[in-house]
Amino acid sequence: MAAMLRSAVPTMILAAALMGLAAEASAAPAKAKAQANLAKAPAKALFGAIKGPADLRARAIGYYTRGCLAGAVAMPVNGKTWQVMRLSRNRNWGHPDLVRNLERLAERAPKLGWRGLLVGDLAQPRGGPMLTGHRSHQVGLDADVWLTPMPERKLTREEREKMSATNVVAADWNDIDPKVWTPAHHAIIKAATQLPRVERVLVNPAIKKALCREARGHRRWLATVRPFYGHNYHMHIRIQCPRDNPGCRPQAAPPNDDGCGKELAWWFTKQARTPPKKKPVKPPPPITLAQLPAACRTVLTAP
Repeated sequence: MAAMLRSAVPTMILAAALMGLAAEASAAPAKAKAQANLAKAPAKALFGAIKGPADLRARAIGYYTRGCLAGAVAMPVNGKTWQVMRLSRNRNWGHPDLVRNLERLAERAPKLGWRGLLVGDLAQPRGGPMLTGHRSHQVGLDADVWLTPMPERKLTREEREKMSATNVVAADWNDIDPKVWTPAHHAIIKAATQLPRVERVLVNPAIKKALCREARGHRRWLATVRPFYGHNYHMHIRIQCPRDNPGCRPQAAPPNDDGCGKELAWWFTKQARTPPKKKPVKPPPPITLAQLPAACRTVLTAP
């Protein structure tokens, strides 16, 4: 593993730390220094370099935006009713509970008029911060599902890298695009909220507006759908911490109402659209291994 990490992340501090860990423990001070250097290294470089999961019991460790994942399983890149996209990223790993939920949703999709799922990012093989993209997706309980139905044929690897998801929001961001939005979009998002132990389904505020307007009968499922910036090409499915994972820190439960009132209206105000300008600030340093839960070091160095 040390050789793989050194080749993938050619930084002096990381190389020195890994060489120290790989050496025979003949000099305790040198080993301690190497471990200290490893703890100071950017966690995104460490976790982003590893290509396979930790051979440990499946556990989500830490919080969605600061943690890691033990015993991850890969979402198969092809299924009867799903295909995984952006294979070069190697982010089709998740806690077994998440992968099972995605397979359930994919199995149900054709009955809702949705041919199948195009699955975006889950997590890295051992979770943790990513070199690019998401702040969340660190503990294997988050998944992006495109708002584009699966084609009738199997996509090539090149198509999975270059194909774009469909934007379902109108150009003015005030509502969905009626030329794109279909009843099946509504149905697949609703179905996602009904999966076991789903905590939130994040969508663009315009999509939430359409769901609120179109929902008939029982509306409790709408509480699980929360508006957020972006998310006009995909929905973000997040499941709760598994009950037997005490090291996983849960997110506060969403409000009990359907979320179609004042909270949703705020997203269409000038304040939400044009946040106040702030003076340029120096970006914060990347999260280090030492700033993740202690168990993440075991996950990182496990076979």
